[in-house]
Amino acid sequence: MRKYAVAVLLVIALTNLGVWGYLNRPVDGVAWTGMINGASFDPSQRDSDPLNGKFATIDDMDRDLALLEGKVRTVRTYTALDGLEYVPELAAKYGIGVLAGAWVDARLGKNEAEINTLIKMVRRNSNIPRVIVGNESVLRGEVTVQQLTRYIRRVKEKVRVPVSTAEPWHVWLKYPELAREVDYIAVHILPYWEGVPAEESLPYLLSRFAELKRAYPDKNIVVTEVGWPSAGKTRQGAVPSLTNQAMFLREFLNTAQKNGIDYNVIEAFDQPWKRQIEHSVGAHWGLFDADRAPKFSWTGSVVDVAAWPLMAGAATLLALLPLCLFFWRWDHLQTRGMLFFGSIVQFAASYSMWALAVPVIQDYAPPKAWMFGLLMPSLALLVLVSIINALEVTELAFVRKWRRRHLPFTTDSCKTFPKVSIHLACCNEPPEMVKLTIDSLVNVDYPNLEVLVVDNNTKDEKLWRPVEQYVDSLRERMGDRVKFFHLPKWPGYKAGALNFAMSQTAPDAEVIGLVDADYMVRKDWLKSLIPYFENPKVAWVQAPQDHREWESDIFKKWINWEYAGFFDIGMVARNEANAIIQHGTMTLMRRKAMDEVGGWGEWCICEDAELGLRFLEAGYESVYVQERFGHGLTPDTFLGYKKQRFRWTFGGMQILKGHWRQLLPWSNSGLTMAQKYHFVAGWLPWIADGFFLIFVMFSLLWSAGLVLWPMAMKAVPLEYLPYVKLVEFDFPLTMFAVPTIAIFVAKLVHHLFMYSTRVNCTWGQRLGSAVVGMSLTYSIALAILQSSYKKSTPFFRTPKCEDKAAFTKGISMARDELLLMLCQWFAAAAVVLWTNPESAFYARIWAIVLVIQSTPFAAALVTSMLSAMPSQALRTAPALAAQVQPAE
Repeated sequence: MRKYAVAVLLVIALTNLGVWGYLNRPVDGVAWTGMINGASFDPSQRDSDPLNGKFATIDDMDRDLALLEGKVRTVRTYTALDGLEYVPELAAKYGIGVLAGAWVDARLGKNEAEINTLIKMVRRNSNIPRVIVGNESVLRGEVTVQQLTRYIRRVKEKVRVPVSTAEPWHVWLKYPELAREVDYIAVHILPYWEGVPAEESLPYLLSRFAELKRAYPDKNIVVTEVGWPSAGKTRQGAVPSLTNQAMFLREFLNTAQKNGIDYNVIEAFDQPWKRQIEHSVGAHWGLFDADRAPKFSWTGSVVDVAAWPLMAGAATLLALLPLCLFFWRWDHLQTRGMLFFGSIVQFAASYSMWALAVPVIQDYAPPKAWMFGLLMPSLALLVLVSIINALEVTELAFVRKWRRRHLPFTTDSCKTFPKVSIHLACCNEPPEMVKLTIDSLVNVDYPNLEVLVVDNNTKDEKLWRPVEQYVDSLRERMGDRVKFFHLPKWPGYKAGALNFAMSQTAPDAEVIGLVDADYMVRKDWLKSLIPYFENPKVAWVQAPQDHREWESDIFKKWINWEYAGFFDIGMVARNEANAIIQHGTMTLMRRKAMDEVGGWGEWCICEDAELGLRFLEAGYESVYVQERFGHGLTPDTFLGYKKQRFRWTFGGMQILKGHWRQLLPWSNSGLTMAQKYHFVAGWLPWIADGFFLIFVMFSLLWSAGLVLWPMAMKAVPLEYLPYVKLVEFDFPLTMFAVPTIAIFVAKLVHHLFMYSTRVNCTWGQRLGSAVVGMSLTYSIALAILQSSYKKSTPFFRTPKCEDKAAFTKGISMARDELLLMLCQWFAAAAVVLWTNPESAFYARIWAIVLVIQSTPFAAALVTSMLSAMPSQALRTAPALAAQVQPAE
């Protein structure tokens, strides 16, 4: 078997490396070996911030210009201030010309300084062949065409070189009066900003250039900004990447040389400070990175992520290390099961490595602080839950042999009959229901048995007195085999009542049985399971919870099968590791073990599961027999169903907080690693639901920001930037949004697949169980969040035999979920309708995420409305009575 495991590991590792290599295969294109006509020049360094007065020094400028010597003929500057007025003098040392610019915006005083300094620069330096007055000033709406024209005329009067202003192609076409004022047309044609895919960008650029030529045949046209970003967010079909930048520039430079197009590439060096005005993409237009290293080769092939072999190797090791441990111990699994689980783990490791590295490499939005602070932990938790689900599938669907499969004994094989004391705790229960449970218990075919009925904290005498009278009537015939106790005010909730029952248990009782007040048990229950106690290591024997009277009610039918999934899937997997959850019904416990570990814990509202964990910590074993020996009643309403799951979740978190030290991998607590794993892994999906609710609230707030304060791209006046930076919102990464969709689909597929292989129900019942399971998400999340700051919560008894809720009650029981669902639907519609068309792709992805996030809340509404519908068959006491024989 281990030879197969080694082969599987090799296949997974080699496949993973092959996929990484395929996704990062080099891209070849036309080479460029000449000099570049011009490149935009900003000497700002990695830590510079011109918006806040932190400028490059003269030495910085000199070093940068020296680096460009022999590579570019001219450099373009955008301002005549902030030290850039020295660029022409410095550039002359390296034989570089300067396309000098003056920045023009709404600040009139600054405009005057820019114009006057530009004129002085031209008069003082002979390496300025032409100038530009204003950069996209009309596009930003900071000056009118008439205002800009006056600035252009002033400069033309004072200098003897051609004068123009720089605007995108569509501005030139819109304002022919502006074109008449300039000596040449300085045009920006940047296909990325218009969402044109990289492979279509050069034809698009040439078509726009030709359109301007036709409009102004007598004007010389210079493309003063042309380029492609190497990183940042996709803009419609335009994908920023290193390969796209290299291939676009190579093709454009060759085409420009062939067709005599004058141009200026944007830009020489990456500018990190431009994130403030153009978000992350603005920082990555340079031919050199911010550290002044060339970003790509002008000849030969180019690869987007040069470090991919290191990342692929790290991802392979990250997956193989735990897989080696698992496969070495899993001699009970089929080879295809190893391949399935190994592939899932390897994919998770590779995706995690990619998710960690690519945002840093590509410098996406939102800022890394948001990404690593919220998105990455959420994604990590989702990936972890997916691996847990995959492990469950592997252990149950691809098992070669069962390690701990327990079957019921035949009744004639039970030769010894240790005394069993069955404890029945009840509180505010319908008396007719409790009577039926008592009848079924006293009719169990077992010769050495007592039944203790403990009613605690029931104030209404009409509820407990009939039960007492019924037990008294049975005692006339059965003696001390059945007893009733009423505790009018007793601490500790159910655990307190059960501890009281322990104090009243017969001294010679060796096994304690526990049954809920709504259960009816089979006569062969004890004889079928008691023989397991012949093994002194067994602390308890657990049979599944099961239900009755659900067949004629859709709501109860669906929740019945949702319960069944846990007992036919989760408990079976846990039993293989001796890590089952003890449930407070249909369980038999060794009295000696109970005394040893201290009885029921009254501090925990899930006293049964907490006691089971203490049994395991004490070194005892459990037995799970997947046979239905008893059937109880399901909750009657969605509210009861939610509150029951809230209690289970809150109690689970109480257990986690109370036993976390014992669950640590390195703790010497008596628990095996497999037991620790199953207990922690069993709670993780609930914890994930808590994070899900946090993420839902975050996504609603973020959606509001996307609509009200969207990220400004290139059109924000500089004086407003400090305020815009405080409130701007951009769409989260697709690589974080898409997994939300994928994991939702994966969870649904996991549910349906496991039900099809392990639970004997129809497809409709499988889908129904998935719906009601999702409907509990909000309640589970609330329990998780409350447990983070509360130590305890009142014990909530799950009501049974309630009257059906009115139709309007169906809405009220899911009020919070309905509100959240409507908020998410509204947010999805608002994001699609009110965001910038240039962000349409991201808006659709985000809207899909919002709609999928609303699915659990929609499921809650559906489930609540189903629970409010009248049953096809009404439960009556006579109908219940017909299902059991009267007490003998």
